[in-house]
Amino acid sequence: MTSHREAPKISKDPVADNTDLYGFVSPDKPDTATILANYIPLEEPAGGPNFNAFGDDVLYEIVIDNNGDGIENVTYQFRFKTKIGNPDTFLYNTGPIGSLTDSSWNVKQFYSVTKVVGPRRTGVSTILGRDLPTPPVNIGPRSTPKYTDLANAAINTLSDGSTVFAGQRDEAFFVDLGSIFDLGALRSVQNFHVVPTPAAPGVDATKGFSVHSIAIQVAKSKLTSDGSNPTDPLGKNSTIGIWASASRRRAAILPTDGDSRQSGDKESDGVVTGPFTQVSRLGMPLINEVIIPLGKKDFWNTSLPRFDSQFLRYYQTPELQKLLPVLYPGVFPNLAAVTESRADLIAILLTGIPLGIIPGFQNFTGPVQADYLRLNLAISPNTTNPNRLGLVGGDPAGFPNGRRVLDDVVDIEIKAIAGATLPLVDKSFTTDGAVSLVTQGIPAGNPVQPPNTTPFLSVFPYLPHPVPGYEHSHDP
Repeated sequence: MTSHREAPKISKDPVADNTDLYGFVSPDKPDTATILANYIPLEEPAGGPNFNAFGDDVLYEIVIDNNGDGIENVTYQFRFKTKIGNPDTFLYNTGPIGSLTDSSWNVKQFYSVTKVVGPRRTGVSTILGRDLPTPPVNIGPRSTPKYTDLANAAINTLSDGSTVFAGQRDEAFFVDLGSIFDLGALRSVQNFHVVPTPAAPGVDATKGFSVHSIAIQVAKSKLTSDGSNPTDPLGKNSTIGIWASASRRRAAILPTDGDSRQSGDKESDGVVTGPFTQVSRLGMPLINEVIIPLGKKDFWNTSLPRFDSQFLRYYQTPELQKLLPVLYPGVFPNLAAVTESRADLIAILLTGIPLGIIPGFQNFTGPVQADYLRLNLAISPNTTNPNRLGLVGGDPAGFPNGRRVLDDVVDIEIKAIAGATLPLVDKSFTTDGAVSLVTQGIPAGNPVQPPNTTPFLSVFPYLPHPVPGYEHSHDP
């Protein structure tokens, strides 16, 4: 979660596994939008000597639909290449890493950024950057004594003026995995569970882990359909749809048994060939976890968002909606009585919220049902008092209007499924009083100090620096 090991096949291919997607108007540069696409779930920071890295054989993409037709208009493609300095040592580094060019750093990774206008496989391509360095992973005080300097040195400016970063970050997403997957328990209210235990604070299961993040900060005018910097939140061209994906070549030919080969043979690594085919995708958080059923998860990952109407029935009556009254007997009587299709969830998750539902707000992309993260670029960032419950908490700059790094998307979506948003489309529905108590119960921290991490950065790429392997801890 939000897309950590969410489907059977991709759980076995972590370098291609989308974990989280964020999109927001940059708080310190409000004429730009920042998009962060994270991959490789639950990285162990101390996992050497072969530390985590992006896949050289994976095509990573951030995709924008800016006119609501379900077909991508702008795509940013990222390809990585690993270079080993000394193949005769097992070490990732042979001394302190003082710079991105330090010869002590033995396993360097570089990447290119390509912008595609039009369909992502056939549109017009422009290379915006080549041989851009990633920083090393954060190993510890001897190997990466000045990690912040290394990470900052890996922030690059592309030829179109956009800013980019790719590398390891702290896993800032917070979720009580241990509780939620124990028959849907929420520790703060588990005393009401059908298998009750005493109420307790939530436990952040991702504390101390890392991810690999691709971050890009782009002028709004490069993302909109008319090339404008939108200022009217109710304007037709103010909202964009965002999704991220990972693709692999269609065919892989493995090397033969090694008995007849010598080290260094060209066939020793095998061959990948054919066109790229998508193996993972992510728009809105938690969709493939709690909306899409097990038998459809792998197929969902390979399908394109514009065909998501085929999954409509899983949004209309989510399984979790039916489970909550069973798992918490007598707590959700009004939710238990709901039989109609959940028009509120369909709007929030598949089309965006249209005009007239919430005064002064919309992030509607059109009638095409697609799993996008929808961001209204004309809504100013909330830099004074952001609410981690986003729109549910009265903060239109937050989820589901895009997704900021501080937004508690688990609490927001559980509350929505439990009925918090149903009165928006059904005035006769009364939300169960228990919805206000529905929460993971993870201590809130504050917008600068999230519950599970070192502080968020106030500037790009916003996600905290990764904790060093030498010092990390997964204790709550």
